Amino acid sequence: MRIGELAERAGTTTRTLRYYEARGLLTAARDAQGHRVFTEDDLRVLRQIRTLREHGFDLEETRPFVECLRAGHPAGDACPDSLEVYRRKLAELDACIADLRSVRDEVGARLARAEAEAGAGRGAEPRCALTWPAAVPPHATEEETPA
Repeated sequence: MRIGELAERAGTTTRTLRYYEARGLLTAARDAQGHRVFTEDDLRVLRQIRTLREHGFDLEETRPFVECLRAGHPAGDACPDSLEVYRRKLAELDACIADLRSVRDEVGARLARAEAEAGAGRGAEPRCALTWPAAVPPHATEEETPA
């Protein structure tokens, strides 16, 4: 298949495919006219890259999965290098989750303190007799308001 068809079937653009080719993640054969020709295996590679990218893997992290598929394995994660990338990504995600939990705990504690402080001030009488609303009737005009 030609580059346009591959891009359409993979849900990407020809520009992206050329970029992947330049990065060595995609390899194109050439026909007699010099046009790029791709196979179903190339589509599998692109689907693997896309899935990993959707899950937060950077482009370079997809390389072991691509190489695993190119080596003839039925899945891109069937090779030791791919498994190592999974392990690193999982550790990275665990660290992010721990950071988010810490931030959430801090925000929750600040909210609880703020609510407690706001609740403590509710219903308290004004300390000064001239403080609104005690000193000024609600129907008073600006001229009637004490200075």
